[in-house]
Amino acid sequence: MTAFTALALQVETRAVNAAADPRAEMRAAIARIGAQVGGSKAWLGRDLRLVVLPEYALTGFPMRESFAEWREKAALDVDGPEYRALAEIAAAQEVFLCVNAYERDEHFPELYFQASVIFSPGGEVVLRYRRLHSMFTPSPYDVWERYLEIYGIDGVLPVARTEIGNLAVLASEEILMPELARALALRGAEILCHPTSEASSPVLTPKAIARRARAVENLAYVVSANTGGLTGIAIPGDSTNGGSELIDFQGRVLAQAGAGESLVAGAELDVAALRRWRSRPGMANLLSRVKTGLWAEEYGRHDGERPDGLSGGARDRAWFAARQMEAIERLHARD
Repeated sequence: MTAFTALALQVETRAVNAAADPRAEMRAAIARIGAQVGGSKAWLGRDLRLVVLPEYALTGFPMRESFAEWREKAALDVDGPEYRALAEIAAAQEVFLCVNAYERDEHFPELYFQASVIFSPGGEVVLRYRRLHSMFTPSPYDVWERYLEIYGIDGVLPVARTEIGNLAVLASEEILMPELARALALRGAEILCHPTSEASSPVLTPKAIARRARAVENLAYVVSANTGGLTGIAIPGDSTNGGSELIDFQGRVLAQAGAGESLVAGAELDVAALRRWRSRPGMANLLSRVKTGLWAEEYGRHDGERPDGLSGGARDRAWFAARQMEAIERLHARD
């Protein structure tokens, strides 16, 4: 099947930061998601094959919690009951389900990662991606040498080859990082799933502009699911509400949701058409014109954010800000 319906399902996030029983809140969130995926399938029809959920839809994000506190409160085990319940939703509705959550890893017991997992219609994990760019959350790059030893580069930049197309994920602000989307596209990604929880606006935001750019420059579909409101913390709830959208490989908006919980951001993706464009010579085939040798050499000349900053264990929040200042200073010194 190369033409099917994809949905950026816009659901409310209820933060667990102050919850008396965070795991109970997560179970309730999964139950709501299950009902809404089922309702969306009934509304949109049997051709619905891909559902992308918003960023950290089960928990919200850490505020002042330490690594240890958030790991205990909100991070999932890779074989835990929450993931099993989400896999059951994918299987029951016969969809590929893209979920974003914080998770633990036995190899890095002091840390947690922000992961995006895609479950198949059979309830199997076909992709697990750990976010690489995050201001205050650990990433594989922070434990780079050990992470590569365990998972290899394919585990860092995974692409799932499925019957509906080649799927990849970039989370939230990673849509602003052109290198990541380009690397995934060079690895074969055709559909970029984008779980996000971001400020929405009637005018184009930086992330909205970036979604269109990433689609055009990589000849890829972008399925971006934003939060339908965020409750449980002091940030005004409608600050991250609305704007979920699907962008085609020419940068056109196929569907876009307004505010609130919504299935409006659903549209047909035609992967066969995308593949024809990718195989067609011409100026618009930007992916085929990438000068990989040039950029590999040039990037190697610059000293930006360095890897393995957390190889010695957990740090406090201030360390992340200090790391960024050090990178800024190095880059300015070179200038």
